[in-house]
Amino acid sequence: MIRAIREWRRQRALDRIRVSEAQWLAAEAELPCLDHLDANDRLRLRTMAREFIAGKEWTSAGDLRLTPAIQLSIALQACLPVLNLGLDRYRGWVGIVVYPGDFVIPRSIVDEDGVVHEYDDPVLGEAWEGGPVLVSWFEDSDETGDVNVVIHEFAHKLDMEKGAVDGVPRLPDDMTRGAWIDAFASAFDDFQRRVDAGEDTLLDPYAATDAAEFFAVTSEAFFQTPHLLRDDYPAVYEQLRRFYRQEPL
Repeated sequence: MIRAIREWRRQRALDRIRVSEAQWLAAEAELPCLDHLDANDRLRLRTMAREFIAGKEWTSAGDLRLTPAIQLSIALQACLPVLNLGLDRYRGWVGIVVYPGDFVIPRSIVDEDGVVHEYDDPVLGEAWEGGPVLVSWFEDSDETGDVNVVIHEFAHKLDMEKGAVDGVPRLPDDMTRGAWIDAFASAFDDFQRRVDAGEDTLLDPYAATDAAEFFAVTSEAFFQTPHLLRDDYPAVYEQLRRFYRQEPL
């Protein structure tokens, strides 16, 4: 009975999400990360995006007016990584908060002497374990360049799915943790060395922060600039290709 009620509620919410062909095309036209999808994959992505919009709780922050166009764009980008993994990979949380541009999160740290330092951290997005995903929205996509905030934060959600946030998401049965770590660890060490040396890298230097950020940034690159990722770190590209079950090239 409970399952039937949940399905009834899900279907009612889904029925309220009505999207015209023109709306789909307008949203997709702004997302070059979808260019590798054929017609059937695009239809599957649209279906998943509708279910995603219906199944999550959407909130706008500041003076942002949350429009259907914004929801469509975010939903398409969020569902792209799980197109061949399944929407269940985003279960266990419901909130999406959309900010008008970058925003500030108050933080505090305790140093080795026990002194608490409080500061404001300007960010483009943040994923909370078991909680919402916070993303910024820019009307002009040129403001963020090759950075894809949505894919980045939802890659973190995949990383958080198993508990530890360590750059190793829950892998499918035909992949091994050892092969993943071998590919990512050597690439991460090399990338940190290059950033520390002041090299102008093709990947966002933020990827050198830690293993979790390296996974999120390389996931962005996998969909946004796959040729650059493959040229720099072919073993990482191969692991992401097998994980996401997609071939952006």
